[in-house]
Amino acid sequence: MSKFVIIGITDMPHPNLNREAIQYIAESRFFSGGIRHKELIQDYLPENSEWIDITVPLTDVFDQYRQIDETIVVIASGDPLFYGIGNTIKREFPDAELKVFPAHNSLQLLAHHYQLEYGKMHIATLTGRDWAEIDLPLIRGEQMIGVLTDRQKTPNTIAQYLLDYGFDNYDYYLGEKLGGPNQNCQKLSIEELLEVDFVHPNCMILVQKEPIIRQFGIPDEAFRRLEGRPKMMTKSLIRLASLSSLQLDAASVLWDVGYCTGSVSIEAKQAFPKLKVLAFEKRTESDAIIRDNMKNFHVPGIEIHNGDFFEQDLDLLPAPDRIFIGGHGGRLSEMMQKLYTILKPDGCIVFNAVSDETLSKFKESALDLGMRLEKSSRIQLGDFNPIEILKAIKEMR
Repeated sequence: MSKFVIIGITDMPHPNLNREAIQYIAESRFFSGGIRHKELIQDYLPENSEWIDITVPLTDVFDQYRQIDETIVVIASGDPLFYGIGNTIKREFPDAELKVFPAHNSLQLLAHHYQLEYGKMHIATLTGRDWAEIDLPLIRGEQMIGVLTDRQKTPNTIAQYLLDYGFDNYDYYLGEKLGGPNQNCQKLSIEELLEVDFVHPNCMILVQKEPIIRQFGIPDEAFRRLEGRPKMMTKSLIRLASLSSLQLDAASVLWDVGYCTGSVSIEAKQAFPKLKVLAFEKRTESDAIIRDNMKNFHVPGIEIHNGDFFEQDLDLLPAPDRIFIGGHGGRLSEMMQKLYTILKPDGCIVFNAVSDETLSKFKESALDLGMRLEKSSRIQLGDFNPIEILKAIKEMR
């Protein structure tokens, strides 16, 4: 059975290790870590030591580990179990004996520098991950967000992303080379963060200055709409009733087909920020409209797909368990057939019928596909045509 001793260090030369960690190093022969880790720990290494560089692909590193029957001492940055190599080793060697000596992680060091009360800090790691990691705490309005960066999602690109969605309501604390002699910490505005020169490694803490007030049931007039067609959007009360029918609290992926202004997508993502939302629209002018509305309502994370829905390769996209049809281009039956093949079992399609013809066509299509129709709801607002909110469920087979 493999045995690992994982020792976390900061960037300080000749790290101050405890007695037990020093003893493990003195009694071991095999060591592993990054090039920087080897330089920092060099004075502790015994003369007969052998070093395995941790480089990508990690599978090659793990293959070397498997050939060793002795204890392997792994040197890591900060806390090895804080988005670190310790978690990776645990997954790769589930039966291994593990001993961990943590140091402070980078976000702790940055918080300590500014004496920030970080007990409730939400962690968003963008290291090798997409923007969804930071979308969630931003939409939720977390008061403190710790951000782990990488060489693509840098302080500058993160600042631009935040500005793209109107998040200028935070103070930004930037820490570089934390825990070492070249440590540098700065408190910045969003404008300063956009232009700041920085070095790697770095991390950030966002501290909210004032909350963004959100409203469930955004007023229709607050949305930017299609030029000359102000009535062409799902009205607020209809929108909320449709979202209720979709039961998004139990959903993972929503497709909004025919998003137009993006009102349904935005309302859904704002209320359920963990939800993955894909929005489809044929009208080219709608792209700028939904992006403006996403910024105005501070709702990032909606995946936009423009062009003819019937010509798109849907197999490459995450399969939905919820679908809202906002537009069908007069091809409702054909759209239902296409969506049915993608929809997950026990998922549902919700559609707002504005005429007897589309009401009948939706029901007929759903029954032809073997879907179960739920009881519909009929709503009429002012002098608008009555709307029938329809729902069809794909039965488990």
